Amino acid sequence: MTDDPQLSLKEYLATVQEVVKHTFDTPVWVKAEIRNLSIKAGHYYLELAEKEADSNQVIASCRATIWKFSAQKMVSQFERESGIELSRDLKVLIKVKANFDPQYGFSLNIVEIDSGYTLGDIARRYQQIVERLTAEGLIQRNKNLPSPFDLNRILVISPENAAGLGDFRKDADALQRAQVCEFIYHSATFQGNTAPQNIMQSLAQALKQWVQTYEAAPDLIVIIRGGGAVNDLAYLNDYDLAALLCKRSVPIWVGIGHEKDRTILDEIAHRSFDTPSKVIAGIRNHIVELTQEVANCLQRIQRLSQQQIQAYQNQNDHFFKLIQTLANNQIFDALQRLQQIKSNTASLAQQHTQLMNQQLDALMRETLLQNPQHVLSKGYAIVRQQDHVMSSITQIDNQQPVQIELHDGLFSAQLIQVLPHES
Repeated sequence: MTDDPQLSLKEYLATVQEVVKHTFDTPVWVKAEIRNLSIKAGHYYLELAEKEADSNQVIASCRATIWKFSAQKMVSQFERESGIELSRDLKVLIKVKANFDPQYGFSLNIVEIDSGYTLGDIARRYQQIVERLTAEGLIQRNKNLPSPFDLNRILVISPENAAGLGDFRKDADALQRAQVCEFIYHSATFQGNTAPQNIMQSLAQALKQWVQTYEAAPDLIVIIRGGGAVNDLAYLNDYDLAALLCKRSVPIWVGIGHEKDRTILDEIAHRSFDTPSKVIAGIRNHIVELTQEVANCLQRIQRLSQQQIQAYQNQNDHFFKLIQTLANNQIFDALQRLQQIKSNTASLAQQHTQLMNQQLDALMRETLLQNPQHVLSKGYAIVRQQDHVMSSITQIDNQQPVQIELHDGLFSAQLIQVLPHES
């Protein structure tokens, strides 16, 4: 057996307790991350840790306590100054005093919390995401998409049964009942470390179902949740989630938190609203503005149509008057030509009539001169044979008698000889 002094465990730990007490008697500021937190009987029990920046691996951890007698004042001051609820996953700058108890082991007693450090850490992470999205050319991509012309079907991602969703649906359901537009809802978790991944999974599942149900993509993707503590909303400040939404070809409208709340989703969204109620108001206003624009366009079309019709009417009236004038001129010219023709025709007709009268007189005179009685009186005779007038000796039958008519009578003769004239 060794001759070295031997101590019981209690004695040894009591010695350690004294060493810790005297060595770390003055409180010091320590940076750490709250891995876990529970409240019992007014006491706050925390598990603190430090992680490697690259691997996120825990390289140090210990327990810490905020005792009831100082907890209410300390925590209230922190939450009032920062607007952040003291909870797990926060990075904090705390003033601590080391404590070692032989029975309960090593822990830290927290005597003060620097709210500015936690706010700064959240802001720093926020700015890092903004800078990375900007460097990659993503931050303005969804903002630069054209506004939807019409809102027919809208995909909504929100926490299930959330108060903000209820506010949104009051007007959304009214629009859907009126068949103005249709809302398709999918739920996701918006709080905790798994919130970004859960939202991405919900969106992916929603779009997969959408493709199977509808031919066209959503006209709009809406992401909404009600207000909450800053650290609750800080879970949404995730690069992967923001980058995914930036790359969507559909405009994304978000309404997360209250008026003073802002997340990285507000930075990258096509349109950002303070609350879910204002999102549905924006949708309603968009529809009203579009309807009014269509009505204005219709009125403008009607006005331009009336102006065009009036212009054509005036042009038609002008052409009608021109045609009427030209027609009257043509008719006047035609009447003048007709009158001239009529006058010429009357003159020609008169001349022709005189000529015809002259010719008729000549014919009458000739007719009178050719009258058989007049001719017979001059010594001519008409020779007939069998009641036919003979105009040539070739027609005469030598065997038949002939009748000869003189101006004063008839006589018959028997032919003895018929001689033709010598050529």
